Amino acid sequence: MDEVKQIVSDIKNGNIKPIYFLMGDEPYYIDRISEYIDKNVLAEEEKGFNQMVLYGRDVTIDDIVANAKRYPMMAERQVVIVKEAQELSRTIEKLAPYVENPQMSTLLVMCYKYKKIDKRKKLYKIVAKNGVIFDSKKLYENQVADWIRRVLGGAKYSIEPKAAQMLVEFLGTDLGKINNELDKLKLIIPAGSQITADQIEKNIGISKEFNNFELRKAIGTRNVVKAHLIINYFAQNPKDNPLVVTISLLYGFFSQVLQYHGLADKSQRNVAGALKINPYFVKDYSEAAQNYPMRKVSAIIAFIRDADVKSKGVGASNLPQGDILKELLVKIMG
Repeated sequence: MDEVKQIVSDIKNGNIKPIYFLMGDEPYYIDRISEYIDKNVLAEEEKGFNQMVLYGRDVTIDDIVANAKRYPMMAERQVVIVKEAQELSRTIEKLAPYVENPQMSTLLVMCYKYKKIDKRKKLYKIVAKNGVIFDSKKLYENQVADWIRRVLGGAKYSIEPKAAQMLVEFLGTDLGKINNELDKLKLIIPAGSQITADQIEKNIGISKEFNNFELRKAIGTRNVVKAHLIINYFAQNPKDNPLVVTISLLYGFFSQVLQYHGLADKSQRNVAGALKINPYFVKDYSEAAQNYPMRKVSAIIAFIRDADVKSKGVGASNLPQGDILKELLVKIMG
């Protein structure tokens, strides 16, 4: 996010490079940078003749270079944005001669999603020298809640840790989807407010009681009744609560509990840093560790792996997903 802010700040201050090569696995920031350039580099009256959007599936590198070499009409510069540039991956190195001697009155943006150009080859080195290369990396799941807090903080909102975790568990690491939901919340909730789990449930439709976060907590505290209630809810609503997600989250949780057992320093600060979690959730791991000794945790991880295999139809082709989860719960809490 800091790198994105720096790129935007440089453009805003007139420090504009002739080429921006936006690549990587996370499309969200690629879209944000290209949208900023689209909306802000040229005045509205200049865009008609001097701004164009091309698509990688429809053009060749020669087409892009020909457009980039044009001179602007009644404007200081022109903007050429190439979306879906990854469609040109087989011939992308042919762009190197242009980048080596670019048209300085052209701002060329290459949106190269889900792929990266080879750092060892000429194009990468030339872009790094004459333009900007932005590598948009996927966030790990344990980084997304902090990303949510930072995005909301920039818009003068705060969010409860539980509410942020609900969004992560429901929407995963897709920053575009998460941002869309945050935009909906910001239309309803006034700036300066704290977004709560109740508001997430009311406005996004994520149950604050029947979700993977609450299941993990119920299992960690050995609350058998609540854990069974949640699992029964999952069994009745399998499309909204896919087994593969639940198994993945339980595996991650107990792997961290195992890691917790191995820590010599179990202070809140050290645990949060070692497990890469919000300090607010450290007590959940402390309680789980008290309820599940290290040997039991190791067995649980094996149970979860077995359930994962069964969920993929190996050795349990006719077993409903709800039954697999119920069987797993009995093994964990038995």
